[in-house]
Amino acid sequence: MLSRVAESIFWMSRYVERAENVARFIDVNDNLTLGEGVDLSEQWAPLVYTTGDQDLYKELYGEPQREAVLRFLAFDPRNPNSVFSCVAAARENARSVRESITVAMWEQVNKFYLMVQSALQNSRFISEPNQFCDMVRHASHTLVGTTDATMSHNEAWHFSRIGRLLERADKTSRIVDVQYFHLLPGLDDVGSTLDVVRWSALLKSASALTMYRRVHGRITPAEVAEFLILDRDFPRSMRFCLMRAQESISEITGSRPGTFSCRSEKLAGRLRSEMDYTAIDDVVREGMHEYIDAFQRRLNDIGDALLKDFFTLDTDAKPPKQTQFQRMLH
Repeated sequence: MLSRVAESIFWMSRYVERAENVARFIDVNDNLTLGEGVDLSEQWAPLVYTTGDQDLYKELYGEPQREAVLRFLAFDPRNPNSVFSCVAAARENARSVRESITVAMWEQVNKFYLMVQSALQNSRFISEPNQFCDMVRHASHTLVGTTDATMSHNEAWHFSRIGRLLERADKTSRIVDVQYFHLLPGLDDVGSTLDVVRWSALLKSASALTMYRRVHGRITPAEVAEFLILDRDFPRSMRFCLMRAQESISEITGSRPGTFSCRSEKLAGRLRSEMDYTAIDDVVREGMHEYIDAFQRRLNDIGDALLKDFFTLDTDAKPPKQTQFQRMLH
Protein backbone atom coordinates (compact mmCIF):
# COMPACT_ATOMS: atom_id res chain seq x y z
CA MET A 1 0.00 0.00 0.00
CA LEU A 2 1.05 3.62 -0.52
CA SER A 3 3.09 5.08 2.33
CA ARG A 4 0.88 8.19 2.22
CA VAL A 5 -2.20 6.05 2.84
CA ALA A 6 -0.51 4.09 5.64
CA GLU A 7 0.54 7.30 7.39
CA SER A 8 -2.91 8.90 7.16
CA ILE A 9 -4.62 5.80 8.55
CA PHE A 10 -2.03 5.60 11.34
CA TRP A 11 -2.64 9.23 12.34
CA MET A 12 -6.41 9.01 11.97
CA SER A 13 -6.48 6.21 14.53
CA ARG A 14 -3.94 7.90 16.78
CA TYR A 15 -5.83 11.20 16.87
CA VAL A 16 -9.11 9.45 17.73
CA GLU A 17 -7.43 7.61 20.60
CA ARG A 18 -5.86 10.86 21.81
CA ALA A 19 -9.23 12.62 21.85
CA GLU A 20 -10.77 9.78 23.84
CA ASN A 21 -7.98 9.79 26.42
CA VAL A 22 -8.15 13.54 26.95
CA ALA A 23 -11.91 13.20 27.50
CA ARG A 24 -11.26 10.44 30.04
CA PHE A 25 -8.87 12.59 32.02
CA ILE A 26 -11.27 15.54 32.04
CA ASP A 27 -14.22 13.42 33.16
CA VAL A 28 -12.44 11.68 36.04
CA ASN A 29 -10.77 14.87 37.28
CA ASP A 30 -14.06 16.75 37.22
CA ASN A 31 -15.80 14.02 39.20
CA LEU A 32 -12.92 13.93 41.66
CA THR A 33 -13.25 17.64 42.44
CA LEU A 34 -17.04 17.86 42.75
CA GLY A 35 -18.12 19.56 45.94
CA GLU A 36 -14.59 20.58 46.83
CA GLY A 37 -14.96 24.32 46.30
CA VAL A 38 -14.48 26.78 43.48
CA ASP A 39 -10.71 27.25 43.25
CA LEU A 40 -8.87 23.96 42.92
CA SER A 41 -5.99 24.94 40.65
CA GLU A 42 -3.75 22.33 42.26
CA GLN A 43 -6.19 19.65 41.07
CA TRP A 44 -6.43 20.95 37.50
CA ALA A 45 -2.79 21.82 36.84
CA PRO A 46 -1.63 18.16 36.59
CA LEU A 47 -4.23 17.56 33.89
CA VAL A 48 -2.31 19.85 31.54
CA TYR A 49 0.91 17.95 32.30
CA THR A 50 -0.85 14.73 31.29
CA THR A 51 -1.06 15.95 27.69
CA GLY A 52 2.40 17.54 27.77
CA ASP A 53 1.04 20.97 26.76
CA GLN A 54 1.81 22.93 29.93
CA ASP A 55 3.99 25.50 28.15
CA LEU A 56 1.35 26.29 25.54
CA TYR A 57 -1.34 26.49 28.22
CA LYS A 58 0.70 28.94 30.27
CA GLU A 59 1.28 31.08 27.18
CA LEU A 60 -2.44 31.19 26.34
CA TYR A 61 -4.11 31.20 29.77
CA GLY A 62 -1.56 31.76 32.53
CA GLU A 63 -2.34 30.06 35.82
CA PRO A 64 -4.46 26.86 35.70
CA GLN A 65 -8.14 27.35 36.56
CA ARG A 66 -10.93 24.85 36.05
CA GLU A 67 -12.79 26.58 33.22
CA ALA A 68 -9.61 27.57 31.40
CA VAL A 69 -8.17 24.05 31.59
CA LEU A 70 -11.45 22.54 30.37
CA ARG A 71 -11.66 24.94 27.44
CA PHE A 72 -7.99 24.39 26.56
CA LEU A 73 -8.20 20.59 26.64
CA ALA A 74 -11.65 20.15 25.11
CA PHE A 75 -12.34 22.89 22.58
CA ASP A 76 -9.40 25.22 21.93
CA PRO A 77 -8.31 24.97 18.25
CA ARG A 78 -5.00 26.61 19.20
CA ASN A 79 -4.16 23.50 21.21
CA PRO A 80 -3.23 20.76 18.70
CA ASN A 81 -4.02 18.13 21.35
CA SER A 82 -7.48 19.36 22.36
CA VAL A 83 -10.40 17.02 21.73
CA PHE A 84 -11.69 19.29 18.97
CA SER A 85 -8.29 19.57 17.26
CA CYS A 86 -7.69 15.82 17.43
CA VAL A 87 -11.10 14.89 15.99
CA ALA A 88 -10.75 17.52 13.25
CA ALA A 89 -7.29 16.18 12.34
CA ALA A 90 -8.60 12.58 12.37
CA ARG A 91 -11.39 13.59 9.97
CA GLU A 92 -8.91 15.33 7.65
CA ASN A 93 -6.71 12.23 7.55
CA ALA A 94 -9.76 10.04 6.90
CA ARG A 95 -10.90 12.35 4.11
CA SER A 96 -7.53 12.06 2.38
CA VAL A 97 -7.80 8.24 2.23
CA ARG A 98 -11.52 7.72 1.72
CA GLU A 99 -10.80 5.14 -0.97
CA SER A 100 -8.88 3.00 1.56
CA ILE A 101 -11.35 2.99 4.46
CA THR A 102 -14.92 1.73 4.55
CA VAL A 103 -18.03 3.87 4.09
CA ALA A 104 -19.12 3.03 7.63
CA MET A 105 -15.80 4.30 9.01
CA TRP A 106 -16.02 7.56 7.07
CA GLU A 107 -19.60 8.12 8.23
CA GLN A 108 -18.64 7.51 11.87
CA VAL A 109 -15.65 9.88 11.68
CA ASN A 110 -17.96 12.56 10.25
CA LYS A 111 -20.55 12.00 12.97
CA PHE A 112 -17.80 12.25 15.57
CA TYR A 113 -16.56 15.54 14.15
CA LEU A 114 -20.02 17.07 13.85
CA MET A 115 -20.83 16.07 17.43
CA VAL A 116 -17.70 17.78 18.79
CA GLN A 117 -18.25 20.83 16.58
CA SER A 118 -21.80 21.16 17.91
CA ALA A 119 -20.58 20.84 21.50
CA LEU A 120 -18.10 23.64 20.81
CA GLN A 121 -21.04 26.05 20.56
CA ASN A 122 -22.67 24.86 23.79
CA SER A 123 -21.30 26.60 26.89
CA ARG A 124 -23.05 24.03 29.10
CA PHE A 125 -20.30 21.51 28.36
CA ILE A 126 -17.74 23.76 30.06
CA SER A 127 -19.70 23.95 33.31
CA GLU A 128 -20.83 20.30 33.07
CA PRO A 129 -18.35 18.37 30.89
CA ASN A 130 -19.33 14.83 31.89
CA GLN A 131 -21.93 14.32 29.17
CA PHE A 132 -19.54 15.60 26.53
CA CYS A 133 -16.81 13.24 27.74
CA ASP A 134 -19.24 10.30 27.59
CA MET A 135 -20.16 11.24 24.03
CA VAL A 136 -16.49 11.37 23.00
CA ARG A 137 -15.72 7.99 24.54
CA HIS A 138 -18.74 6.33 22.93
CA ALA A 139 -17.96 7.87 19.53
CA SER A 140 -14.37 6.63 19.75
CA HIS A 141 -15.45 3.12 20.77
CA THR A 142 -17.99 3.04 17.95
CA LEU A 143 -15.31 3.96 15.41
CA VAL A 144 -12.91 1.32 16.73
CA GLY A 145 -15.68 -1.29 16.60
CA THR A 146 -16.71 -0.19 13.13
CA THR A 147 -13.10 -0.44 11.95
CA ASP A 148 -12.67 -3.94 13.34
CA ALA A 149 -16.03 -5.12 11.96
CA THR A 150 -15.96 -3.57 8.47
CA MET A 151 -12.29 -3.25 7.46
CA SER A 152 -10.25 -6.17 6.21
CA HIS A 153 -7.54 -7.02 8.71
CA ASN A 154 -4.78 -6.30 6.26
CA GLU A 155 -1.87 -3.84 6.32
CA ALA A 156 -4.14 -0.79 6.58
CA TRP A 157 -5.92 -2.26 9.61
CA HIS A 158 -2.60 -3.05 11.28
CA PHE A 159 -1.36 0.51 10.77
CA SER A 160 -4.59 1.72 12.36
CA ARG A 161 -4.06 -0.59 15.33
CA ILE A 162 -0.42 0.47 15.74
CA GLY A 163 -1.42 4.14 15.86
CA ARG A 164 -4.16 3.50 18.41
CA LEU A 165 -2.01 1.33 20.68
CA LEU A 166 1.08 3.53 20.67
CA GLU A 167 -1.09 6.52 21.59
CA ARG A 168 -2.87 4.53 24.30
CA ALA A 169 0.42 3.32 25.81
CA ASP A 170 1.74 6.88 25.85
CA LYS A 171 -1.35 8.30 27.57
CA THR A 172 -1.51 5.50 30.15
CA SER A 173 2.12 6.14 30.99
CA ARG A 174 1.47 9.87 31.33
CA ILE A 175 -1.46 9.51 33.71
CA VAL A 176 0.54 7.11 35.92
CA ASP A 177 3.47 9.52 35.86
CA VAL A 178 1.29 12.46 36.85
CA GLN A 179 -0.12 10.53 39.79
CA TYR A 180 3.26 9.38 41.06
CA PHE A 181 5.28 12.50 40.34
CA HIS A 182 3.41 15.76 39.85
CA LEU A 183 0.89 15.18 42.64
CA LEU A 184 3.52 14.22 45.20
CA PRO A 185 5.74 16.75 46.97
CA GLY A 186 9.02 14.90 46.46
CA LEU A 187 10.79 11.74 45.31
CA ASP A 188 10.85 10.46 48.89
CA ASP A 189 7.07 10.06 48.69
CA VAL A 190 7.09 7.76 45.66
CA GLY A 191 5.45 4.49 46.63
CA SER A 192 3.65 5.88 49.67
CA THR A 193 -0.03 5.15 50.27
CA LEU A 194 -2.34 7.78 48.79
CA ASP A 195 -6.00 8.31 49.33
CA VAL A 196 -8.04 5.41 47.89
CA VAL A 197 -10.36 7.82 46.13
CA ARG A 198 -7.48 9.29 44.15
CA TRP A 199 -6.15 5.90 43.12
CA SER A 200 -9.67 4.82 42.16
CA ALA A 201 -9.85 7.91 39.95
CA LEU A 202 -6.59 6.91 38.28
CA LEU A 203 -8.01 3.46 37.50
CA LYS A 204 -11.28 4.97 36.26
CA SER A 205 -9.39 7.23 33.86
CA ALA A 206 -8.21 4.04 32.13
CA SER A 207 -11.55 2.20 32.58
CA ALA A 208 -9.52 -0.19 34.72
CA LEU A 209 -11.25 -0.12 38.10
CA THR A 210 -13.53 -3.15 37.58
CA MET A 211 -10.81 -5.37 36.10
CA TYR A 212 -8.32 -4.26 38.73
CA ARG A 213 -10.75 -5.18 41.53
CA ARG A 214 -11.24 -8.64 40.05
CA VAL A 215 -7.49 -9.26 39.81
CA HIS A 216 -6.15 -7.56 42.96
CA GLY A 217 -9.10 -6.62 45.15
CA ARG A 218 -7.78 -4.02 47.58
CA ILE A 219 -6.32 -0.87 46.06
CA THR A 220 -2.63 -0.27 46.77
CA PRO A 221 -0.29 2.09 44.87
CA ALA A 222 2.20 -0.62 43.84
CA GLU A 223 -0.49 -2.96 42.51
CA VAL A 224 -2.25 -0.14 40.65
CA ALA A 225 1.05 0.78 38.99
CA GLU A 226 1.76 -2.87 38.18
CA PHE A 227 -1.70 -3.32 36.63
CA LEU A 228 -1.46 -0.25 34.41
CA ILE A 229 2.18 -0.77 33.43
CA LEU A 230 2.86 -4.50 33.29
CA ASP A 231 -0.43 -6.42 33.06
CA ARG A 232 -0.46 -8.77 30.05
CA ASP A 233 -4.24 -8.96 29.62
CA PHE A 234 -5.72 -5.53 30.34
CA PRO A 235 -6.12 -3.71 26.99
CA ARG A 236 -5.05 -0.29 28.26
CA SER A 237 -1.90 -1.34 30.12
CA MET A 238 1.40 -0.15 28.69
CA ARG A 239 2.69 -3.69 28.23
CA PHE A 240 -0.45 -4.98 26.50
CA CYS A 241 -0.44 -2.04 24.06
CA LEU A 242 3.21 -2.57 23.21
CA MET A 243 2.73 -6.32 22.74
CA ARG A 244 -0.11 -5.87 20.26
CA ALA A 245 1.60 -2.99 18.42
CA GLN A 246 4.74 -5.10 17.99
CA GLU A 247 2.63 -7.98 16.69
CA SER A 248 1.05 -5.70 14.08
CA ILE A 249 4.46 -4.43 12.94
CA SER A 250 5.58 -8.04 12.49
CA GLU A 251 2.41 -8.84 10.54
CA ILE A 252 3.19 -5.96 8.18
CA THR A 253 6.83 -6.95 7.66
CA GLY A 254 6.13 -10.69 7.57
CA SER A 255 9.08 -11.43 9.87
CA ARG A 256 9.31 -14.78 11.56
CA PRO A 257 8.99 -14.88 15.39
CA GLY A 258 12.24 -13.85 17.02
CA THR A 259 13.49 -11.93 13.98
CA PHE A 260 13.07 -8.39 12.66
CA SER A 261 13.16 -6.71 9.27
CA CYS A 262 13.24 -3.01 10.16
CA ARG A 263 14.27 -0.65 12.93
CA SER A 264 10.75 -0.04 14.29
CA GLU A 265 10.20 -3.78 14.65
CA LYS A 266 13.56 -4.12 16.41
CA LEU A 267 12.88 -1.29 18.85
CA ALA A 268 9.35 -2.51 19.66
CA GLY A 269 10.52 -6.09 20.12
CA ARG A 270 13.40 -5.05 22.38
CA LEU A 271 11.18 -2.91 24.61
CA ARG A 272 8.56 -5.65 24.77
CA SER A 273 11.19 -8.22 25.80
CA GLU A 274 12.46 -5.95 28.56
CA MET A 275 8.94 -5.47 29.91
CA ASP A 276 8.39 -9.24 29.85
CA TYR A 277 11.18 -9.56 32.42
CA THR A 278 10.40 -6.47 34.50
CA ALA A 279 8.72 -6.56 37.92
CA ILE A 280 7.05 -3.60 39.59
CA ASP A 281 9.78 -3.67 42.28
CA ASP A 282 12.32 -3.00 39.54
CA VAL A 283 10.27 0.01 38.39
CA VAL A 284 9.94 1.48 41.88
CA ARG A 285 13.63 0.89 42.56
CA GLU A 286 14.60 2.72 39.37
CA GLY A 287 12.09 5.47 40.12
CA MET A 288 8.59 5.61 38.66
CA HIS A 289 9.12 8.92 36.89
CA GLU A 290 12.50 7.86 35.52
CA TYR A 291 11.11 4.54 34.24
CA ILE A 292 8.11 6.14 32.56
CA ASP A 293 10.19 8.97 31.12
CA ALA A 294 12.49 6.39 29.51
CA PHE A 295 9.46 4.43 28.26
CA GLN A 296 8.00 7.53 26.61
CA ARG A 297 11.31 8.34 24.91
CA ARG A 298 11.48 4.82 23.53
CA LEU A 299 7.89 5.03 22.29
CA ASN A 300 8.88 8.20 20.47
CA ASP A 301 11.85 6.34 18.98
CA ILE A 302 9.48 3.65 17.71
CA GLY A 303 7.25 6.33 16.16
CA ASP A 304 10.25 7.97 14.47
CA ALA A 305 11.40 4.59 13.19
CA LEU A 306 7.92 3.87 11.77
CA LEU A 307 8.16 7.15 9.86
CA LYS A 308 11.46 6.13 8.30
CA ASP A 309 10.49 2.50 7.72
CA PHE A 310 7.02 2.91 6.21
CA PHE A 311 5.87 6.51 5.79
CA THR A 312 6.71 9.12 3.21
CA LEU A 313 9.50 11.59 3.91
CA ASP A 314 8.39 13.90 1.12
CA THR A 315 7.35 16.93 3.18
CA ASP A 316 6.12 18.73 0.07
CA ALA A 317 3.63 15.95 -0.61
CA LYS A 318 2.39 15.64 3.00
CA PRO A 319 3.13 18.25 5.67
CA PRO A 320 3.80 17.20 9.26
CA LYS A 321 0.71 16.46 11.29
CA GLN A 322 0.43 19.81 13.09
CA THR A 323 1.14 21.84 9.95
CA GLN A 324 -1.46 19.77 8.14
CA PHE A 325 -3.99 20.54 10.86
CA GLN A 326 -3.24 24.26 10.77
CA ARG A 327 -3.65 24.23 7.00
CA MET A 328 -7.04 22.52 7.41
CA LEU A 329 -8.29 25.26 9.75
CA HIS A 330 -7.57 27.87 7.10
